[in-house]
Amino acid sequence: MEKLQEITIDEVVYRYTVLLLDAYGVLVHTSGAIPGATELINELNSSNKQYYVLTNDASKLPTTAAERYQGYGLALEPERIISSGTLLKSYFATNNLIGARCVVLGPEDSVRYVELAGGRIVSCNDVFDVLVIGDETGFPFLETMDVILSSLLHKIDHKEDVHLILPNPDLIYPKADQNFGFASGSIALMFEAALHLRYPNLSNLRFVRLGKPHPPIFTEALKRSGSRDMIMIGDQLETDIRGANAFGIGSVLITSGVSASGMTFLTEDLRPTYRMHSLMSRNGVGP
Repeated sequence: MEKLQEITIDEVVYRYTVLLLDAYGVLVHTSGAIPGATELINELNSSNKQYYVLTNDASKLPTTAAERYQGYGLALEPERIISSGTLLKSYFATNNLIGARCVVLGPEDSVRYVELAGGRIVSCNDVFDVLVIGDETGFPFLETMDVILSSLLHKIDHKEDVHLILPNPDLIYPKADQNFGFASGSIALMFEAALHLRYPNLSNLRFVRLGKPHPPIFTEALKRSGSRDMIMIGDQLETDIRGANAFGIGSVLITSGVSASGMTFLTEDLRPTYRMHSLMSRNGVGP
């Protein structure tokens, strides 16, 4: 197979009109900014370059996320952040879920995303119409999972409808010091495996996935930028690269995050346009 073409961040900024940047694994990890990220954002801001942070993180509102990034030294404003949580508003409106009773897994901002979308928040012990997995944190894990699973089984046994929504399909995410953690997509897989075990003949018991690699988040970036001359810089083949390729835009795999190895044999949907080793420019600083 043809070797992946290498590219530097300087070349990416020069060649493309709009940059789409993943957050975790590209700009930040759980303890701070990744080398080169601060310099890159400063350069993009000073040159008025169009760019957006495309993140599957649905645990923080754009304002909350911006404050966190700014604390890491990244001069990011909320309007630059397109999160999977912001896609819930359109999904609820399109699917007539305004006013629906919603159980939300995740911290306060995950709940707020659903409220802003028009959902009515209820406890996991109450009757609900919609289950949204916003994040893997913010709730007692095993106890909550058991209660929700039991409720889902009872609803399905009684042939009651339930909507399963997953803004963030990520399975894992990078932490500091080359460590990793489970993300909300892994929780959805647990529910789906349990539902399939009990109802092997029902094919519709799956979560609707909104974030990368699925089109809605890229469509929102296109709507805001007004240009298809976009390139996605991400660290995950399954979300960042697959999503960009399917949407028909350029893609860069940066090897500072999840998908750092195992790229010898890639199918076309997972093959990035370019590979980049870091955000550091050829001069060792920002672009």
